[in-house]
Amino acid sequence: MKIKIIAAIVIASTLFTYSCTDLDEELYDRVEDGDFGQTPGEIQALVGGAYSSLRGFGDAISNSYPTCEYVFFLNEVASDEATIPTRGTDWFDGGQYQDAQRHLWNSDNRMILSSWRYCYTGIAKINSIIYQIDKSGLSDEAKAPIYAELKSIRAYYYYTLLDMFGNVPIVTDFEDQGLPSNSSRQQVYDFVESELLEAVPLLPANKVYSKFTQSVAYSLLARLYLNSEAYVGVPRWTECIEMCQKVTGYTLAPDYFASFLTENQTSPEIILAIPYDSAAGTVGNYLSSMSCHYLHRLTMSPTGDYQWSGNGICAQPGVYSSFEDTDKRKKSMLAGDQINMATGNVIIMDSGEPLTYTEEIVNFTDAKQNEGVRLHKYEMKAGERWERDHDWVVIRYAEILMMQAECYVRLGSPGLATPFVEQITLRAGTEMPATIDLEFIDKELLREFIFEGRRRTDNIRFGTFFQPWWEKGTTPATRAIFPIPASVLSTNNNLNQNPGYPN
Repeated sequence: MKIKIIAAIVIASTLFTYSCTDLDEELYDRVEDGDFGQTPGEIQALVGGAYSSLRGFGDAISNSYPTCEYVFFLNEVASDEATIPTRGTDWFDGGQYQDAQRHLWNSDNRMILSSWRYCYTGIAKINSIIYQIDKSGLSDEAKAPIYAELKSIRAYYYYTLLDMFGNVPIVTDFEDQGLPSNSSRQQVYDFVESELLEAVPLLPANKVYSKFTQSVAYSLLARLYLNSEAYVGVPRWTECIEMCQKVTGYTLAPDYFASFLTENQTSPEIILAIPYDSAAGTVGNYLSSMSCHYLHRLTMSPTGDYQWSGNGICAQPGVYSSFEDTDKRKKSMLAGDQINMATGNVIIMDSGEPLTYTEEIVNFTDAKQNEGVRLHKYEMKAGERWERDHDWVVIRYAEILMMQAECYVRLGSPGLATPFVEQITLRAGTEMPATIDLEFIDKELLREFIFEGRRRTDNIRFGTFFQPWWEKGTTPATRAIFPIPASVLSTNNNLNQNPGYPN
Protein backbone atom coordinates (compact mmCIF):
# COMPACT_ATOMS: atom_id res chain seq x y z
CA MET A 1 0.00 0.00 0.00
CA LYS A 2 1.37 3.37 -1.03
CA ILE A 3 2.11 5.70 1.88
CA LYS A 4 1.48 9.36 1.15
CA ILE A 5 3.38 11.90 3.24
CA ILE A 6 1.21 14.90 3.95
CA ALA A 7 3.24 18.08 3.69
CA ALA A 8 2.23 20.92 5.95
CA ILE A 9 1.02 23.83 3.90
CA VAL A 10 3.38 26.78 4.10
CA ILE A 11 1.77 29.95 2.81
CA ALA A 12 3.70 32.83 4.25
CA SER A 13 4.70 31.38 7.59
CA THR A 14 2.90 33.96 9.66
CA LEU A 15 -0.27 33.39 7.62
CA PHE A 16 -0.85 29.70 8.00
CA THR A 17 1.68 28.26 10.43
CA TYR A 18 -0.14 25.50 12.23
CA SER A 19 0.92 23.72 15.35
CA CYS A 20 0.39 20.19 16.61
CA THR A 21 -0.30 21.06 20.21
CA ASP A 22 -3.63 19.23 20.51
CA LEU A 23 -3.64 16.85 23.43
CA ASP A 24 -6.86 14.91 23.18
CA GLU A 25 -6.65 13.25 19.80
CA GLU A 26 -4.16 11.18 17.85
CA LEU A 27 -2.44 13.19 15.15
CA TYR A 28 -1.68 11.64 11.78
CA ASP A 29 0.92 12.86 9.34
CA ARG A 30 0.96 9.72 7.22
CA VAL A 31 -2.07 8.45 5.40
CA GLU A 32 -2.35 5.07 3.75
CA ASP A 33 -4.30 5.78 0.58
CA GLY A 34 -7.47 3.73 0.38
CA ASP A 35 -6.96 2.25 3.82
CA PHE A 36 -7.01 4.97 6.44
CA GLY A 37 -10.32 6.33 7.71
CA GLN A 38 -12.19 3.05 7.72
CA THR A 39 -12.93 2.87 11.44
CA PRO A 40 -15.02 5.22 13.57
CA GLY A 41 -12.03 5.70 15.87
CA GLU A 42 -9.81 6.93 13.04
CA ILE A 43 -12.46 9.33 11.81
CA GLN A 44 -13.15 10.56 15.32
CA ALA A 45 -9.45 11.23 15.83
CA LEU A 46 -9.26 13.33 12.68
CA VAL A 47 -12.41 15.32 13.33
CA GLY A 48 -11.39 15.74 16.98
CA GLY A 49 -8.31 17.58 15.76
CA ALA A 50 -10.56 20.18 14.11
CA TYR A 51 -12.47 20.75 17.34
CA SER A 52 -9.39 20.96 19.52
CA SER A 53 -7.97 23.63 17.22
CA LEU A 54 -10.65 25.94 18.62
CA ARG A 55 -8.67 26.17 21.85
CA GLY A 56 -5.88 27.95 20.02
CA PHE A 57 -2.17 27.46 20.49
CA GLY A 58 0.94 29.04 21.89
CA ASP A 59 4.24 29.51 20.10
CA ALA A 60 7.27 31.76 19.87
CA ILE A 61 5.42 34.24 17.67
CA SER A 62 2.18 34.76 19.54
CA ASN A 63 0.07 33.58 22.42
CA SER A 64 -3.16 32.82 20.66
CA TYR A 65 -5.33 30.92 23.11
CA PRO A 66 -8.72 32.48 22.32
CA THR A 67 -10.41 31.95 25.66
CA CYS A 68 -8.07 34.05 27.69
CA GLU A 69 -5.55 35.92 25.66
CA TYR A 70 -5.30 37.87 22.49
CA VAL A 71 -8.43 36.99 20.52
CA PHE A 72 -10.59 37.56 23.60
CA PHE A 73 -8.47 40.43 24.87
CA LEU A 74 -8.57 42.29 21.57
CA ASN A 75 -12.34 42.11 21.14
CA GLU A 76 -12.97 43.01 24.78
CA VAL A 77 -10.49 45.88 25.09
CA ALA A 78 -11.62 47.38 21.78
CA SER A 79 -15.17 47.46 23.17
CA ASP A 80 -16.82 49.60 25.88
CA GLU A 81 -16.78 46.67 28.28
CA ALA A 82 -13.24 45.85 29.43
CA THR A 83 -9.78 47.33 29.66
CA ILE A 84 -6.22 46.31 30.50
CA PRO A 85 -4.66 49.29 32.28
CA THR A 86 -0.92 49.55 32.68
CA ARG A 87 -0.08 48.99 36.35
CA GLY A 88 3.42 50.27 36.97
CA THR A 89 5.64 48.07 34.79
CA ASP A 90 2.92 45.43 34.40
CA TRP A 91 0.72 45.09 31.34
CA PHE A 92 2.42 47.63 29.10
CA ASP A 93 3.79 45.09 26.60
CA GLY A 94 4.80 47.62 23.98
CA GLY A 95 1.62 49.65 24.41
CA GLN A 96 -0.57 47.09 22.63
CA TYR A 97 -3.36 47.25 25.25
CA GLN A 98 -3.29 51.03 25.43
CA ASP A 99 -3.54 51.26 21.65
CA ALA A 100 -6.45 48.82 21.59
CA GLN A 101 -8.28 50.75 24.30
CA ARG A 102 -7.85 54.02 22.42
CA HIS A 103 -8.52 52.52 18.97
CA LEU A 104 -5.05 53.57 17.87
CA TRP A 105 -3.80 50.12 16.90
CA ASN A 106 -1.57 49.62 13.89
CA SER A 107 -0.68 46.58 11.83
CA ASP A 108 2.17 45.44 14.07
CA ASN A 109 -0.01 45.07 17.18
CA ARG A 110 0.70 41.61 18.53
CA MET A 111 -2.91 40.93 19.49
CA ILE A 112 -4.00 41.53 15.92
CA LEU A 113 -1.36 39.14 14.58
CA SER A 114 -2.38 36.52 17.11
CA SER A 115 -6.05 36.78 16.16
CA TRP A 116 -5.17 36.35 12.49
CA ARG A 117 -2.91 33.40 13.21
CA TYR A 118 -5.48 31.74 15.46
CA CYS A 119 -8.03 31.69 12.65
CA TYR A 120 -5.73 30.63 9.84
CA THR A 121 -4.00 28.00 11.93
CA GLY A 122 -7.40 26.43 12.54
CA ILE A 123 -8.34 26.74 8.87
CA ALA A 124 -5.10 25.12 7.72
CA LYS A 125 -5.63 22.24 10.11
CA ILE A 126 -9.17 21.67 8.90
CA ASN A 127 -8.04 21.81 5.28
CA SER A 128 -5.45 19.15 6.05
CA ILE A 129 -8.07 16.93 7.71
CA ILE A 130 -10.44 17.32 4.75
CA TYR A 131 -7.53 16.27 2.55
CA GLN A 132 -6.96 13.16 4.63
CA ILE A 133 -10.63 12.24 4.57
CA ASP A 134 -10.69 12.79 0.83
CA LYS A 135 -7.77 10.38 0.37
CA SER A 136 -9.30 7.75 2.63
CA GLY A 137 -11.24 4.74 1.43
CA LEU A 138 -14.58 6.05 2.63
CA SER A 139 -17.48 6.15 0.20
CA ASP A 140 -18.77 9.54 -0.97
CA GLU A 141 -21.91 8.93 1.06
CA ALA A 142 -19.89 8.36 4.22
CA LYS A 143 -17.68 11.39 3.58
CA ALA A 144 -20.54 13.85 3.12
CA PRO A 145 -21.55 14.36 6.80
CA ILE A 146 -17.89 14.50 7.84
CA TYR A 147 -17.20 17.20 5.30
CA ALA A 148 -20.28 19.09 6.51
CA GLU A 149 -19.01 19.07 10.08
CA LEU A 150 -15.49 20.11 9.15
CA LYS A 151 -16.63 22.85 6.80
CA SER A 152 -18.94 24.23 9.49
CA ILE A 153 -16.02 24.56 11.89
CA ARG A 154 -14.03 26.23 9.12
CA ALA A 155 -16.97 28.57 8.47
CA TYR A 156 -16.81 29.59 12.15
CA TYR A 157 -13.18 30.62 11.66
CA TYR A 158 -14.06 32.53 8.50
CA TYR A 159 -16.95 34.22 10.29
CA THR A 160 -14.44 35.40 12.90
CA LEU A 161 -12.16 36.70 10.13
CA LEU A 162 -15.11 38.37 8.43
CA ASP A 163 -15.98 40.12 11.67
CA MET A 164 -12.45 41.15 12.62
CA PHE A 165 -10.62 41.68 9.31
CA GLY A 166 -13.20 41.77 6.53
CA ASN A 167 -11.17 41.34 3.34
CA VAL A 168 -9.27 38.11 3.83
CA PRO A 169 -8.03 35.24 1.64
CA ILE A 170 -10.35 32.25 1.27
CA VAL A 171 -8.20 29.13 1.20
CA THR A 172 -9.80 25.69 1.03
CA ASP A 173 -7.29 23.58 -0.89
CA PHE A 174 -4.63 21.95 1.27
CA GLU A 175 -2.41 21.19 -1.72
CA ASP A 176 -2.44 24.71 -3.15
CA GLN A 177 0.85 26.28 -2.09
CA GLY A 178 0.38 29.51 -4.04
CA LEU A 179 0.25 32.84 -2.24
CA PRO A 180 -3.43 33.81 -1.84
CA SER A 181 -4.92 37.23 -2.49
CA ASN A 182 -7.67 39.09 -0.66
CA SER A 183 -11.29 38.23 -1.13
CA SER A 184 -13.69 41.10 -0.57
CA ARG A 185 -15.72 41.23 2.61
CA GLN A 186 -18.80 40.47 0.54
CA GLN A 187 -17.12 37.37 -0.89
CA VAL A 188 -16.14 36.17 2.59
CA TYR A 189 -19.69 36.83 3.78
CA ASP A 190 -21.12 34.83 0.88
CA PHE A 191 -18.66 32.00 1.52
CA VAL A 192 -19.60 31.69 5.18
CA GLU A 193 -23.30 31.73 4.32
CA SER A 194 -23.06 29.14 1.54
CA GLU A 195 -20.83 26.79 3.54
CA LEU A 196 -23.25 26.76 6.46
CA LEU A 197 -26.39 26.45 4.34
CA GLU A 198 -24.90 23.55 2.38
CA ALA A 199 -23.81 21.82 5.58
CA VAL A 200 -27.08 22.08 7.49
CA PRO A 201 -28.94 19.11 5.95
CA LEU A 202 -25.98 16.82 6.69
CA LEU A 203 -25.36 17.93 10.26
CA PRO A 204 -26.97 16.19 13.26
CA ALA A 205 -30.47 17.48 13.92
CA ASN A 206 -30.32 16.51 17.59
CA LYS A 207 -28.30 18.10 20.38
CA VAL A 208 -24.71 16.90 20.58
CA TYR A 209 -22.74 18.73 23.22
CA SER A 210 -19.67 20.66 21.98
CA LYS A 211 -20.23 19.53 18.38
CA PHE A 212 -21.41 21.38 15.29
CA THR A 213 -25.07 20.51 14.73
CA GLN A 214 -27.89 22.04 12.75
CA SER A 215 -28.70 24.32 15.67
CA VAL A 216 -25.10 25.54 15.82
CA ALA A 217 -25.13 26.26 12.09
CA TYR A 218 -28.45 28.10 12.35
CA SER A 219 -27.08 30.13 15.27
CA LEU A 220 -24.03 31.18 13.26
CA LEU A 221 -26.22 32.09 10.29
CA ALA A 222 -28.36 34.18 12.64
CA ARG A 223 -25.22 36.00 13.81
CA LEU A 224 -24.24 36.56 10.19
CA TYR A 225 -27.64 38.02 9.27
CA LEU A 226 -27.84 40.09 12.48
CA ASN A 227 -24.63 41.86 11.52
CA SER A 228 -25.25 41.83 7.78
CA GLU A 229 -25.81 45.57 7.51
CA ALA A 230 -22.55 46.25 9.35
CA TYR A 231 -20.65 43.69 7.29
CA VAL A 232 -21.93 44.26 3.74
CA GLY A 233 -24.43 47.11 3.96
CA VAL A 234 -27.56 44.97 3.54
CA PRO A 235 -29.91 44.46 6.54
CA ARG A 236 -31.30 40.94 6.92
CA TRP A 237 -33.33 41.11 10.12
CA THR A 238 -36.09 38.80 8.88
CA GLU A 239 -33.60 36.12 7.87
CA CYS A 240 -31.98 36.38 11.30
CA ILE A 241 -35.33 35.69 12.96
CA GLU A 242 -35.93 32.75 10.64
CA MET A 243 -32.62 31.18 11.57
CA CYS A 244 -33.27 31.70 15.30
CA GLN A 245 -36.62 29.96 14.98
CA LYS A 246 -34.87 26.89 13.61
CA VAL A 247 -32.75 26.50 16.76
CA THR A 248 -34.52 23.86 18.85
CA GLY A 249 -34.02 21.84 22.01
CA TYR A 250 -32.56 24.59 24.22
CA THR A 251 -33.94 26.60 27.14
CA LEU A 252 -32.58 29.20 29.53
CA ALA A 253 -30.95 27.67 32.59
CA PRO A 254 -32.96 28.82 35.66
CA ASP A 255 -29.71 29.96 37.27
CA TYR A 256 -27.86 32.48 35.09
CA PHE A 257 -24.49 31.19 36.31
CA ALA A 258 -25.21 27.52 35.56
CA SER A 259 -23.59 27.99 32.15
CA PHE A 260 -20.39 29.22 33.79
CA LEU A 261 -19.86 26.63 36.53
CA THR A 262 -16.88 24.30 36.44
CA GLU A 263 -19.26 21.50 35.44
CA ASN A 264 -21.19 23.63 32.96
CA GLN A 265 -21.66 20.85 30.42
CA THR A 266 -25.04 20.11 32.03
CA SER A 267 -26.49 23.53 31.25
CA PRO A 268 -29.60 23.31 29.01
CA GLU A 269 -28.64 26.67 27.53
CA ILE A 270 -25.26 26.00 25.93
CA ILE A 271 -25.52 25.55 22.17
CA LEU A 272 -21.78 25.42 21.53
CA ALA A 273 -18.86 25.24 23.95
CA ILE A 274 -15.16 24.45 23.71
CA PRO A 275 -14.43 21.60 26.18
CA TYR A 276 -11.59 21.77 28.67
CA ASP A 277 -10.16 19.25 31.11
CA SER A 278 -6.87 20.20 32.73
CA ALA A 279 -6.28 16.62 33.88
CA ALA A 280 -6.30 15.58 30.22
CA GLY A 281 -3.77 18.30 29.42
CA THR A 282 -5.95 20.91 27.73
CA VAL A 283 -4.43 24.38 27.77
CA GLY A 284 -5.54 27.95 27.18
CA ASN A 285 -8.39 28.36 29.66
CA TYR A 286 -7.09 30.68 32.35
CA LEU A 287 -9.05 33.90 31.91
CA SER A 288 -9.87 34.28 35.61
CA SER A 289 -6.18 33.96 36.38
CA MET A 290 -5.49 36.92 34.12
CA SER A 291 -7.89 39.28 35.88
CA CYS A 292 -7.63 39.00 39.68
CA HIS A 293 -4.91 40.52 41.86
CA TYR A 294 -1.77 38.53 42.66
CA LEU A 295 -2.95 38.01 46.25
CA HIS A 296 -6.49 37.04 45.34
CA ARG A 297 -5.63 33.43 46.14
CA LEU A 298 -5.91 34.35 49.82
CA THR A 299 -9.65 34.88 49.33
CA MET A 300 -10.18 31.31 48.14
CA SER A 301 -9.11 29.31 51.20
CA PRO A 302 -7.33 29.86 54.54
CA THR A 303 -4.19 28.34 53.03
CA GLY A 304 -4.35 30.31 49.78
CA ASP A 305 -4.99 27.10 47.86
CA TYR A 306 -5.28 28.73 44.47
CA GLN A 307 -3.02 29.47 41.57
CA TRP A 308 -1.26 32.77 40.95
CA SER A 309 -3.24 35.54 39.21
CA GLY A 310 -2.02 38.09 36.67
CA ASN A 311 -3.84 41.28 37.77
CA GLY A 312 -4.70 42.37 34.25
CA ILE A 313 -8.02 42.70 32.45
CA CYS A 314 -10.93 44.36 34.27
CA ALA A 315 -14.16 46.24 33.62
CA GLN A 316 -14.06 49.75 32.25
CA PRO A 317 -15.22 52.43 34.69
CA GLY A 318 -18.99 52.83 34.53
CA VAL A 319 -19.78 49.25 33.56
CA TYR A 320 -20.27 47.90 37.07
CA SER A 321 -22.47 50.79 38.18
CA SER A 322 -24.65 50.44 35.08
CA PHE A 323 -26.10 47.25 36.60
CA GLU A 324 -28.97 47.50 39.06
CA ASP A 325 -28.15 46.03 42.44
CA THR A 326 -31.03 43.58 41.99
CA ASP A 327 -29.55 42.31 38.73
CA LYS A 328 -28.16 38.85 39.43
CA ARG A 329 -25.74 39.27 36.54
CA LYS A 330 -23.87 41.96 38.45
CA LYS A 331 -22.09 39.13 40.23
CA SER A 332 -20.21 38.57 36.96
CA MET A 333 -17.92 41.27 38.36
CA LEU A 334 -15.95 41.33 41.59
CA ALA A 335 -15.77 44.63 43.49
CA GLY A 336 -14.98 45.86 46.99
CA ASP A 337 -12.88 44.53 49.86
CA GLN A 338 -11.14 41.20 49.36
CA ILE A 339 -11.00 39.24 52.60
CA ASN A 340 -8.12 37.02 53.70
CA MET A 341 -9.85 33.79 54.74
CA ALA A 342 -7.07 32.99 57.20
CA THR A 343 -7.41 36.24 59.15
CA GLY A 344 -10.88 37.54 58.34
CA ASN A 345 -9.35 40.91 57.48
CA VAL A 346 -8.98 42.76 54.20
CA ILE A 347 -5.89 41.64 52.31
CA ILE A 348 -3.05 44.18 52.40
CA MET A 349 -1.11 44.70 49.19
CA ASP A 350 2.66 45.19 49.08
CA SER A 351 1.99 48.94 48.90
CA GLY A 352 0.40 48.77 52.34
CA GLU A 353 -3.01 49.64 50.94
CA PRO A 354 -6.06 47.35 51.24
CA LEU A 355 -6.97 45.09 48.35
CA THR A 356 -10.26 46.73 47.49
CA TYR A 357 -11.34 46.44 43.87
CA THR A 358 -12.60 49.86 42.81
CA GLU A 359 -14.63 50.77 39.75
CA GLU A 360 -12.62 53.93 39.26
CA ILE A 361 -9.31 53.81 37.40
CA VAL A 362 -7.66 57.17 37.99
CA ASN A 363 -4.73 56.86 35.61
CA PHE A 364 -5.10 54.38 32.75
CA THR A 365 -1.37 54.36 31.99
CA ASP A 366 -0.29 54.07 35.63
CA ALA A 367 -3.16 52.43 37.48
CA LYS A 368 -3.02 51.14 41.03
CA GLN A 369 -2.96 47.39 41.48
CA ASN A 370 -6.43 47.29 43.02
CA GLU A 371 -8.17 49.53 40.50
CA GLY A 372 -10.74 48.04 38.19
CA VAL A 373 -13.65 45.69 38.88
CA ARG A 374 -12.56 42.13 38.07
CA LEU A 375 -13.96 39.43 35.79
CA HIS A 376 -15.83 36.91 37.90
CA LYS A 377 -18.27 35.22 35.52
CA TYR A 378 -16.85 31.72 35.42
CA GLU A 379 -16.74 29.83 38.70
CA MET A 380 -13.61 30.27 40.79
CA LYS A 381 -12.89 27.97 43.71
CA ALA A 382 -10.15 26.69 45.98
CA GLY A 383 -7.85 24.02 44.63
CA GLU A 384 -8.12 25.05 41.01
CA ARG A 385 -5.09 25.00 38.76
CA TRP A 386 -3.96 27.78 36.45
CA GLU A 387 -5.74 25.89 33.67
CA ARG A 388 -9.47 25.77 34.42
CA ASP A 389 -11.88 22.90 33.79
CA HIS A 390 -15.05 24.73 32.81
CA ASP A 391 -15.97 24.57 29.15
CA TRP A 392 -15.75 27.88 27.30
CA VAL A 393 -19.19 29.05 26.15
CA VAL A 394 -19.33 30.13 22.50
CA ILE A 395 -23.09 30.27 21.87
CA ARG A 396 -25.95 30.00 24.34
CA TYR A 397 -29.71 30.20 24.02
CA ALA A 398 -29.97 33.67 25.55
CA GLU A 399 -28.32 34.98 22.40
CA ILE A 400 -31.02 33.39 20.25
CA LEU A 401 -33.69 35.16 22.31
CA MET A 402 -31.94 38.52 22.21
CA MET A 403 -31.27 38.34 18.48
CA GLN A 404 -34.98 37.89 17.80
CA ALA A 405 -35.88 40.72 20.16
CA GLU A 406 -33.44 43.09 18.48
CA CYS A 407 -34.59 42.21 14.99
CA TYR A 408 -38.26 42.77 15.84
CA VAL A 409 -37.39 46.20 17.25
CA ARG A 410 -35.41 47.05 14.13
CA LEU A 411 -38.35 45.90 11.98
CA GLY A 412 -40.65 48.30 13.83
CA SER A 413 -42.49 45.67 15.91
CA PRO A 414 -41.17 46.12 19.46
CA GLY A 415 -44.25 44.40 20.90
CA LEU A 416 -43.11 41.13 19.31
CA ALA A 417 -39.83 41.45 21.21
CA THR A 418 -41.56 41.30 24.58
CA PRO A 419 -41.76 37.51 25.12
CA PHE A 420 -38.06 37.13 24.34
CA VAL A 421 -36.91 39.96 26.59
CA GLU A 422 -39.22 38.82 29.39
CA GLN A 423 -37.38 35.52 29.67
CA ILE A 424 -34.06 37.33 30.02
CA THR A 425 -35.18 39.94 32.56
CA LEU A 426 -37.17 37.45 34.65
CA ARG A 427 -34.09 35.32 35.17
CA ALA A 428 -31.90 38.35 35.84
CA GLY A 429 -34.29 39.70 38.47
CA THR A 430 -34.79 43.02 36.68
CA GLU A 431 -37.94 44.82 35.58
CA MET A 432 -39.22 44.90 32.05
CA PRO A 433 -38.94 48.35 30.45
CA ALA A 434 -42.06 50.26 29.53
CA THR A 435 -40.77 50.41 25.97
CA ILE A 436 -38.34 48.05 24.31
CA ASP A 437 -36.17 50.17 22.04
CA LEU A 438 -32.70 49.84 20.58
CA GLU A 439 -31.12 51.74 23.46
CA PHE A 440 -32.52 49.19 25.90
CA ILE A 441 -31.47 46.27 23.69
CA ASP A 442 -27.92 47.61 23.47
CA LYS A 443 -27.59 48.00 27.24
CA GLU A 444 -29.24 44.65 27.89
CA LEU A 445 -26.78 42.92 25.56
CA LEU A 446 -23.93 44.30 27.68
CA ARG A 447 -25.57 43.09 30.88
CA GLU A 448 -26.49 39.64 29.60
CA PHE A 449 -23.23 38.86 27.79
CA ILE A 450 -20.74 40.71 29.96
CA PHE A 451 -17.21 39.33 29.44
CA GLU A 452 -18.18 36.79 26.77
CA GLY A 453 -15.99 38.34 24.08
CA ARG A 454 -18.74 39.62 21.79
CA ARG A 455 -19.24 43.23 22.85
CA ARG A 456 -17.08 44.84 20.14
CA THR A 457 -19.39 43.41 17.44
CA ASP A 458 -22.44 44.81 19.23
CA ASN A 459 -20.75 48.21 19.55
CA ILE A 460 -20.16 48.30 15.80
CA ARG A 461 -23.72 47.23 14.95
CA PHE A 462 -25.23 49.89 17.23
CA GLY A 463 -22.78 52.58 16.11
CA THR A 464 -21.43 53.29 19.59
CA PHE A 465 -18.06 51.89 18.54
CA PHE A 466 -17.33 55.10 16.65
CA GLN A 467 -18.33 57.47 19.47
CA PRO A 468 -16.03 58.66 22.29
CA TRP A 469 -15.98 56.72 25.54
CA TRP A 470 -13.60 56.26 28.48
CA GLU A 471 -10.00 56.81 27.33
CA LYS A 472 -11.10 56.88 23.67
CA GLY A 473 -11.97 59.61 21.20
CA THR A 474 -14.00 59.37 17.99
CA THR A 475 -13.17 56.27 15.95
CA PRO A 476 -13.01 56.41 12.11
CA ALA A 477 -15.39 54.07 10.28
CA THR A 478 -12.45 52.24 8.70
CA ARG A 479 -11.50 50.87 12.13
CA ALA A 480 -14.58 48.69 12.23
CA ILE A 481 -12.14 46.08 10.95
CA PHE A 482 -8.55 45.53 11.99
CA PRO A 483 -5.55 45.86 9.66
CA ILE A 484 -3.97 42.82 8.10
CA PRO A 485 -0.85 42.19 10.18
CA ALA A 486 2.32 43.80 8.83
CA SER A 487 4.31 40.57 9.01
CA VAL A 488 1.69 38.84 6.86
CA LEU A 489 1.83 41.56 4.21
CA SER A 490 5.62 41.44 4.17
CA THR A 491 5.61 37.76 3.21
CA ASN A 492 2.78 37.88 0.67
CA ASN A 493 2.81 40.54 -2.03
CA ASN A 494 -0.59 39.34 -3.28
CA LEU A 495 -2.32 40.82 -0.24
CA ASN A 496 -3.55 44.41 0.03
CA GLN A 497 -3.96 46.23 3.33
CA ASN A 498 -7.47 47.07 4.51
CA PRO A 499 -8.71 50.57 3.66
CA GLY A 500 -7.68 53.30 6.06
CA TYR A 501 -4.45 51.63 7.17
CA PRO A 502 -0.97 52.28 5.72
CA ASN A 503 0.63 49.40 3.86
